[in-house]
Amino acid sequence: MRQNLEYWLVLIVARALGALPRGVARLLAGLLAFAVYHSLGRLRRVGERNLALAFPEHPSERKRAELRGVYRHLGWQLVEFCRMTRYTPENTGDWIRTEGLDHYLAAQARGKGVLIVTGHLGAWELSSFYHSLMGHPMGMVIRRLDNRRLDAYVNAIRCLHGNRVLHKDDFARGLLGAMRAGETVGILMDTNMTPPQGVFVEFFGRPACTASGLARVALKTGAAVLPGFMLWEPAERKYVLHFGPELVFQHSGDAEADIVAATQQCASATEDWIRRYPDQWLWIHRRWKTRPAGEPGLY
Repeated sequence: MRQNLEYWLVLIVARALGALPRGVARLLAGLLAFAVYHSLGRLRRVGERNLALAFPEHPSERKRAELRGVYRHLGWQLVEFCRMTRYTPENTGDWIRTEGLDHYLAAQARGKGVLIVTGHLGAWELSSFYHSLMGHPMGMVIRRLDNRRLDAYVNAIRCLHGNRVLHKDDFARGLLGAMRAGETVGILMDTNMTPPQGVFVEFFGRPACTASGLARVALKTGAAVLPGFMLWEPAERKYVLHFGPELVFQHSGDAEADIVAATQQCASATEDWIRRYPDQWLWIHRRWKTRPAGEPGLY
């Protein structure tokens, strides 16, 4: 009963936001985000703690503005998701563009598969959807939603233009198969992990347990790896899907050291993009929850 209620509630909200003019829907979502920011103190405190860890040099008012921006961009992403079923290459041309597509096309041309390092930065749901809309379908590594009806609904929208989902509970086999077939898969690499699925690398100057699966697969298959993020550009009033230069991993002969080094490259690339757009990253996640042995907790 509870899952059915959740499903219908989400469906009603999605249809309501999808039916409104985009500007009106974004305004309403921004107001909702403002209310959530003030009402959910636990999440706000996690965000404040993370910003203090990552940007101790930023004045308090700047960090508060960055955190408020996180909620605003989450609200805007909700609007985009609710409207994605009606998007076409033509009606998105005025407010979405791609930058660095040549990096992606060169990586794809090698024929060994492409792994996109991405994260909860900007409009991550819109990024893979738009990429498929423009003729470049890809796989996405995701965690199943607890509500199976809602999971099916969300994934149906994600996959409207040829995308497919790889579930975290069995993604290694699917990821290897996708690379052998020369396909593209995006992996969110900015969430807290636990060993052995994650290894500790530096992230904003602190050890952070980070998923190592992408590095393992890339080193094994020779797949190309490059960062990709969909960011809101205020000066243009557009979303821009950015692809960065390919990350080149080294083979030293020490497999485990190579995995850690490659994972560090991915984490560093993600950090670089977050530093450029600090108000668009999901600071309300406990990114540094898992600590190296003997270190005290940070939350």
